[in-house]
Amino acid sequence: MLACRALSKGSGSARRLVLKSAAKVNLTLEILGKRADGYHEIATVMQAVDLSDRITLDDADELELRSSAPDVPTDSRNLALRAAEALRQAAGGRGGVRITLDKRIPVAAGLGGGSSDAAGVLVGLTRLWGLRWPLERLDAVAATLGSDVPFFLRGGAAVATGRGEKVAPLRARSLALVLVNPKFPASTAEMYGRLTPAMYSDGAATKALVGRLGRSAAGVARNLYNGMEEAAAGVFPQIAQMRAALLAAGALGALMSGSGPTVFGVARSYEQARQIRARVARGSWECWAVRTLTGPAVRLVANGARRG
Repeated sequence: MLACRALSKGSGSARRLVLKSAAKVNLTLEILGKRADGYHEIATVMQAVDLSDRITLDDADELELRSSAPDVPTDSRNLALRAAEALRQAAGGRGGVRITLDKRIPVAAGLGGGSSDAAGVLVGLTRLWGLRWPLERLDAVAATLGSDVPFFLRGGAAVATGRGEKVAPLRARSLALVLVNPKFPASTAEMYGRLTPAMYSDGAATKALVGRLGRSAAGVARNLYNGMEEAAAGVFPQIAQMRAALLAAGALGALMSGSGPTVFGVARSYEQARQIRARVARGSWECWAVRTLTGPAVRLVANGARRG
């Protein structure tokens, strides 16, 4: 069960929750083929990392959203707002909330920031609204929002299949990574549109990586795979440049995450990750040294009452 204890609402006060919602990388991403419904069948190992957005949920009469990032829509195009609306409808049409997003995860970067924010809103509102839903019931709402959202309800490491909505948790060792983003977005739909049958695979790379997750960082690095990287690299030459820079700086392996354009490198330790970050940082790239998360992708920072 999710922790969904209702918070007390005293006189002259309103309820508030503050959460962090983490980014992810895809240690593998295999495209197995095109489905009859138009989606692609995939096999992927997803791993949450400690680069996070901050989400503040305040009691309100209606649903509204604010964002610190000027390029993030605050209307129905925003997945976090759609998550609030979907949960409200599923819960019988009750409740309102003001969502404030403090963005640190870059937008359309292959790091799942929008899906993570949606999961954060779902987890937070089950608590704010006093719902007592099992995870499976929240999964059903999450799957209507996007393929990655069910993963972020859990976090840690997981293998995802189907469209990405079928999630099985994995045990994984902690890893240190360096994320490099070229400061421009990539369209997931466009990247999938560039796939050809020659880029499809059979799931073997994902199975191999799963067998290495609890072992050495070098073993993980040797088994990285992304079947979309070729399609994206044809559009964005910076992807190859970022990979080469990470490897030259000492990364054990490097790979594009998701549909890009962010590339990550695997380091031997967090200290080495910081050193690699310093070596590859440049004006046209944004870089982070991060650790993988073995626990939830959505974490409660604070809850309580504020003055109305």
